[in-house]
Amino acid sequence: MTATTTRHRSASGFRLRTPAAVTATAAVLVTLGLAGCNGLPQPDPVTGPAPLTPVAPDQTANDRLQAASVAEAAGDYEAALAGFQQILARNPTVTEAYLGVGRIRLVQNDPAMAEPAFRRAARLEPRNFDAQYGHGTALRLLGRLTDAVLAFQRALTIRPTDFEATRDIALSLVELGRTETALSFARRAVELRPDDGDARVNLGTIESRAGNTAAAIEQFIAAIELMGNDPRVLENLVYALAAERRYEEAINTAEQLIRISPNPNVWERIGWCNFKIRRYELAREAYEAALAIDPEHWPSLNGLGVSALNGWLLSERTDDAERKIAGDAFRQSLRLNPDQQPVINLLIEYKL
Repeated sequence: MTATTTRHRSASGFRLRTPAAVTATAAVLVTLGLAGCNGLPQPDPVTGPAPLTPVAPDQTANDRLQAASVAEAAGDYEAALAGFQQILARNPTVTEAYLGVGRIRLVQNDPAMAEPAFRRAARLEPRNFDAQYGHGTALRLLGRLTDAVLAFQRALTIRPTDFEATRDIALSLVELGRTETALSFARRAVELRPDDGDARVNLGTIESRAGNTAAAIEQFIAAIELMGNDPRVLENLVYALAAERRYEEAINTAEQLIRISPNPNVWERIGWCNFKIRRYELAREAYEAALAIDPEHWPSLNGLGVSALNGWLLSERTDDAERKIAGDAFRQSLRLNPDQQPVINLLIEYKL
């Protein structure tokens, strides 16, 4: 597979780098059958069982392989896919044709069709790195993470120092919840490419999940030096600094981020850090700023509730307006996220 990569992000906030074939936005979904003599589409050759003994392609197949590869490189995926499928219809043991089908299916955002193509390529040539790595990529996109890890492991037995396979096995392992095992691969990825900002972000995120927030901070700072003030990296850094009780640094970083990309999560962290250092008015202003962006941001509703509750207690429980604000904020938060026993406990304890 091509080593060209494209950046994107997971829902978890990780900055991921996956093969460009996975993320080409201009590709359209195309499923081509080969017309038989009766004019009806024939089954995709990829779906049939692949013999384990390859038969060398003849000159015609080699010419078609070259033409299909040229079409793929030019972005003519329809022609390329048809070419690879024609080759497999005549000789279903051509590994390169299966790899071509797999790559194009990924471009078409169809990992379900890419997976059997890469699987058959890997069966034909178990020591083919592109087959094993492509198979792992398709499996990961399908959510079959355990199988993806095994495929990436097979790829790494072929190329032990491959950066992409090392990076992707780390991400698959952390998605499986195997954080400690993922750490060793994420650290190895940074060793392989110390100037890759995304690898630094991945490692920092995994270090955070493992509770190693001081190590995470180092990685996020290194990533910012490599990538500039990327908002997602800055946000990760804010959370890590706050977790390390480096509140002033967290606030300064968050304020820098707010100027670039204001969002309620960052305002909430500003509020939380200010509250921790007893700047109650600044904390409340930050929570209100978050809610001005998103009135249903339940962590900020909790922050507003705690600020108002604190104001009520500081008034020796005489400021009923503050008490009402606290109760209303907590109840609204529970409507948005009912699974908050500490908030329920506050409502009960203080009879809000």
